[in-house]
Amino acid sequence: MRAVVQRVKKSRVLVDNQVVGSIDAGFTVLLGVCQEDGSEDARYMARKIANLRVFEDDQGKMNWSLKEIGGKVLAISQFTLLGDARKGNRPSFIEAAPPELANKLYRECITFLTGEGIPVEEGVFQAEMMVEIHNDGPVTILIDSKKSF
Repeated sequence: MRAVVQRVKKSRVLVDNQVVGSIDAGFTVLLGVCQEDGSEDARYMARKIANLRVFEDDQGKMNWSLKEIGGKVLAISQFTLLGDARKGNRPSFIEAAPPELANKLYRECITFLTGEGIPVEEGVFQAEMMVEIHNDGPVTILIDSKKSF
């Protein structure tokens, strides 16, 4: 699993010009699922996101997690995170999980996040979405459950 985690002041996602998910302070998480992923990857990703310490504490240091600030997650499924553009100019998506597996593991990650006490709003799986992100900092972190980067 791969994630782009962005610390946000606010974020929302629209489908057909209708808001389907919206948060204030927290993370917008773009989440891609690989063919080789399983439940352990979803659990790893949820724990990492829930405990990522990139919010400022009273001293102005990035030391607090979503839990300390009472933040939320706006989760967006995004298979293009598995795009491989090392050869040529057109990315290959053969590493991306098929939709059934991707949705199952995306849902598991959300379930694990809520189990960590994190409120989650989300986009619509496989829909054309417009995502509005007010990145705070900006702070953007890349996470890979296979730890390839």
